[in-house]
Amino acid sequence: MKYSVNAKGCPDAVGAASKGTTAGRYVFVSGQVPVDENGALVAPGDVRAQASRVLDQVEAVLSEVGLDLSDVAKTTLYLTDLALLDAFDEVYAERIDPPMPARSVVQASCLPLGAEVQMDAIACR
Repeated sequence: MKYSVNAKGCPDAVGAASKGTTAGRYVFVSGQVPVDENGALVAPGDVRAQASRVLDQVEAVLSEVGLDLSDVAKTTLYLTDLALLDAFDEVYAERIDPPMPARSVVQASCLPLGAEVQMDAIACR
């Protein structure tokens, strides 16, 4: 059975999506773009600040079901420029402990609200 996850500290999903869902032992966190509580883009042009905010939002969804970033098994990272990966990884490596999740990285020509970073995650209980 599938359940929706709503989290304080994480803005509503854009469009017809949940912030996250659970299915059995898995928690699926929708793609998070770095926005504040009002839905405005956080720190345009600052990839490290955007990375930190995205991770905050993923963590907020996970905390609603008793999990944290250490429970993440897989992420997909979308960047508007792959040259931003090193800056993103500096923040990512500070927040996620080994063993690191499996990860895919995709360059996207455009992300919602003009963000430079978007990330979704799959965690396991």
